Amino acid sequence: MTTSRTEPAGPITPPAWARRPANLGKAVTAELVDRIVRGLHPPGTPLPPEPALCETFSVSRTVIREAMKVLQEKGLVQVRQGSGTVVTPPTRWNILDELVLAATIAEDSTLGVLDDLVVTRRLLESDMANVAARLADEPTVERLRAMVDRMDELVDDHVTYEEHDRVFHDTIMEASGNRIARGVVKALESQVIHTARYVGRTDRSLCIASNLGHRRVCERIAARDPEGAATAMFTHITDAWLVRRGGPSDPARLQR
Repeated sequence: MTTSRTEPAGPITPPAWARRPANLGKAVTAELVDRIVRGLHPPGTPLPPEPALCETFSVSRTVIREAMKVLQEKGLVQVRQGSGTVVTPPTRWNILDELVLAATIAEDSTLGVLDDLVVTRRLLESDMANVAARLADEPTVERLRAMVDRMDELVDDHVTYEEHDRVFHDTIMEASGNRIARGVVKALESQVIHTARYVGRTDRSLCIASNLGHRRVCERIAARDPEGAATAMFTHITDAWLVRRGGPSDPARLQR
């Protein structure tokens, strides 16, 4: 994983907080996560020593030690004898961590991280659609049909449409019975669902096209066609993201 810019390590500057945060440990941690992901402290370089961090953030050693412990848990730093607290390579970072993922997405001008997120979501949801086509009961199928019909009426209200969109997908995931896969998808989406870079374009025509994809998925589930449901979900998520993305992508990233 690469960041869009890398700057040499240097004196750490005070954060531009409008007011002193209530939870200093969390605030210092979030600031350091952001600076590490942005490349202000490149991999392999040590963070400033404890006294310097205390002075910069105007906090106690206890707060800095708390922040260092959390950064270690997130995989961003490693304490080395004689070298201090050293920033680790991005391959060691916990990309599913809320702070790390948010900072990485904000810094990634290529949208490659969001491409990877969509690929992960697509693989899991395609499999869950396959299972839902075998396990969903008739009341669930009827709910899916009703949601698709309702979304046809909401194409001029993209906010409400997107709320129904999420419920539609979650209903299929719940019907699959795969709590782990459902939990992963919901956790990933909860961190990006309100970011402009993930939501992308919200034109009326795009809502119409998106709901055609929903209808195909619903039809295949209602027909008890597992492979067809999986293919319809795969195609729907891929096409919807490519349109929302609004720009070129690396085709290899979006291949299964």
